[in-house]
Amino acid sequence: MASAKTAVEWLASVAPDPDACRWEWERNPHGVALLPAGRAWDVLILPGELGYPTLDVLTRILDHPGPVLVDFGDNRMGFFVPPGTAARWLGTGIRSVGAGTWIVVPRPGRQTGGVRWLVPPDGSGTLTDPALLELAMHEAAAELAREPSRGPAGEDG
Repeated sequence: MASAKTAVEWLASVAPDPDACRWEWERNPHGVALLPAGRAWDVLILPGELGYPTLDVLTRILDHPGPVLVDFGDNRMGFFVPPGTAARWLGTGIRSVGAGTWIVVPRPGRQTGGVRWLVPPDGSGTLTDPALLELAMHEAAAELAREPSRGPAGEDG
């Protein structure tokens, strides 16, 4: 697996000014930078309640899924997929981030209090195949549907 430095270089390469991006990561107390999607990757954002089981399915079928972000509170998860995926994605409840949009990205290898890596980038450009991600989402949704129903307070209904 590549180092955090290689991952930083890979992510910063999409920034309009990679040096400024690296500087921001080092100086910003939150350890985050805004990066444009659609160049080296797009991001599909799933609600956390679907994202975690989807990641579980992906890690059972793939040795190394692409990078995955999670926001503060674990409400949303962002799966890094090939560029162009966002423009073609049709999925209810799934937000797509592609060309013309920006996303908050934490510096790999540094702990942050907000957005953080669940699966950090390895620096090689590994991304999650959108077809596999879709299959994993369907399997995760089916598993969730088989679970006993929950009441509003998380109690068995």
